[in-house]
Amino acid sequence: MANPFRKARLFLGETSQELKKAVWPTKTELRDSTVVVFIATLLLGAFISLADFSVYNWVQLLTNLVQG
Repeated sequence: MANPFRKARLFLGETSQELKKAVWPTKTELRDSTVVVFIATLLLGAFISLADFSVYNWVQLLTNLVQG
């Protein structure tokens, strides 16, 4: 039977080696990317809110016309 601790140690060692090969962003790149994500989130949220408000009002208008 294989030793499960050996497999875990091998996995952690290989993971550590791969992480050392990774190119990590600088603080400036990280800040700039964060700002882009924040702005994109705000724009998408505004668009979804506007679309939801518009659809809601159209449904209300059509409902009132049918009922009334």
